[in-house]
Amino acid sequence: MGQLTTHVLDTHAGKPAAGVAIDLFKLDGDKRTRITSATTNTDGRIDGPLLQGAAFATGVYELDFHAGDYFRASGVALPQPAFLDRVTIRFGIADALAHYHVPLLLTPWSYSTYRGS
Repeated sequence: MGQLTTHVLDTHAGKPAAGVAIDLFKLDGDKRTRITSATTNTDGRIDGPLLQGAAFATGVYELDFHAGDYFRASGVALPQPAFLDRVTIRFGIADALAHYHVPLLLTPWSYSTYRGS
């Protein structure tokens, strides 16, 4: 059975990013539907899969990470407007039986991602 997971690492502070709000959307043409929202735990992870079972289907998705809110709450002085306020990662799920792990490595000025395991 396939599933979608994520985690966030604060590479600016060198630690997991606890308290990052994340929204998951499914795209269908121009329509963007929010599926779920979650917040990272002290390990920078969501306590369970964001998507699994019958809800885990092929298609195009977006993860919105509320980076600016996280850094402001962490006491990082951000310019107004923040360089990175929301980080949106658009990705495709081609195999509904696979595990898709989409991590985010984050600073106030940069980010990177990859398909993890």
